[in-house]
Amino acid sequence: MRYQDQVAGIPWERIEAIRNALKGWTALHFIGGEFRPSESGEVFPTLDPSTNEVLSHAARGGEREVDRAAKAALEAFQRWSRTPARERKRYLLRIAELLEKHADELAVVEALDAGQVLRIVKAQVARSAENFAFYAEYAEHAMEDRTFPVDRDWLYYALRVPAGPVGIITPWNAPLMLSTWRIAPALAAGDTVVLKPAEWSPLTASKLAEIVQEADLPPGVFNLVQGFGEEAGAALVAHPLVPLITLTGETETGKIVMQNAARHLKRLSLELGGKSPALVFADADLERALDAVVFQIYSFNGERCTASSRLLVEKGIFEDFVARVAERAKAIRVGHPLDPDTEVGPLIHPEHLERVLGYVRAGLEEGARLLVGGKRAKASFRGEDLSPGNYLEPTLFVGENRMRIAQEEIFGPVLVAIPFQDEEEALRLANDTRYGLAAYVFTKDLERAHRLALELEAGLIYLNSHNVRHLPTPFGGVKGSGERREGGLYAFEFYTDLKAVGLPLRPPHVPRFGKR
Repeated sequence: MRYQDQVAGIPWERIEAIRNALKGWTALHFIGGEFRPSESGEVFPTLDPSTNEVLSHAARGGEREVDRAAKAALEAFQRWSRTPARERKRYLLRIAELLEKHADELAVVEALDAGQVLRIVKAQVARSAENFAFYAEYAEHAMEDRTFPVDRDWLYYALRVPAGPVGIITPWNAPLMLSTWRIAPALAAGDTVVLKPAEWSPLTASKLAEIVQEADLPPGVFNLVQGFGEEAGAALVAHPLVPLITLTGETETGKIVMQNAARHLKRLSLELGGKSPALVFADADLERALDAVVFQIYSFNGERCTASSRLLVEKGIFEDFVARVAERAKAIRVGHPLDPDTEVGPLIHPEHLERVLGYVRAGLEEGARLLVGGKRAKASFRGEDLSPGNYLEPTLFVGENRMRIAQEEIFGPVLVAIPFQDEEEALRLANDTRYGLAAYVFTKDLERAHRLALELEAGLIYLNSHNVRHLPTPFGGVKGSGERREGGLYAFEFYTDLKAVGLPLRPPHVPRFGKR
């Protein structure tokens, strides 16, 4: 073990102070500009995935808290939607500055709460600040659209207006970053927000509310309700004053949200599950492909919606390439999120660990060949035994595309390798899934790469690369991976209403009904 005075550039004394402060802290709701407990006084524990000890607590909200938050958001919308764009821009830039100012605290809190490696989380916090800075620039231009002159007789134009309060339901794997890339465009567009974070990692949401308060954002523009999905989340989806709902989560959860939102004809933006393929051809830069494949499935503890969890490899190189993946997977360092040597941390929760182990058992029962991992990992940190934590060895199977481990989203560090004969079979295998979020192609034949990019059933295609997010580009999937798109101007197709206005430039001919 290598003990250091700092981790990811953060002094260890500072890390310990943040860690200790969480023990007596309760993450509250933030409604109408004020932090509040639940009316019932109930709280729930959030666990430290590295030990499964109680890390902190959060207020347990439900219908009453959601109702107050929705009313606060609607009242604030009447003012915020009319706030000049340049003023909204200043607020977003201020929030971005404060996210950078509090970056160390946010990173440590999220690493402890979600079990993600600290240096990776620190980069995610930086992206959260970037989300606000990026959309601040869009605030003054996102409402522009097109004009449609008709000869010299008519001028038609289209414009965008704020759509209303937005309910944002976020996942537990990257709670801060994934909430801010929804909150930022909503606020830039003139909408107000009610955020419901995942109950397994609720803490940075309340820290974000503290930053919003420090930025002096008008009361009610941003609201937060902590709680469980079936209580607070369901109440938010059902509330008649919140016409827009965004969800990042499981596909089955998306189906439930869609059914419940249909009663109010709500507009939905759903970013759901994935079972993304990585296609590796024999002519590829195999070193680059190896790095990308290993990173894309095992980083972020495998808890990544865009993970390349199916590895499709051309038969001529299959055994050699998979053996190299196995060698790398065996060498991955599993440990505490605050350990500077750690590459893969603990899974988020004991329930999720058991779910992932269940898929390992299913793979073995269906006849898949286990090459690496498949069992709980041992770890320790600064003399502390971490055996009660949710540690899993990076896992690699050789299997078939029909198997559950190749068809269902595992959301953990589990990869299944499958051989293919030629381009036609690779495409068939890649598309043979109910999901369609991302796909990765590794080949030096650029004509083939572009052919596959057109034919692969996925919203995101990366050629000879892992997933490198670029904010102006659209993000989202097809089939069971969701609908709508986030990113750049594409986000405003959801967060705004589009109006068409017609103006005659000379008196128009109007039929005169009833004239005698």
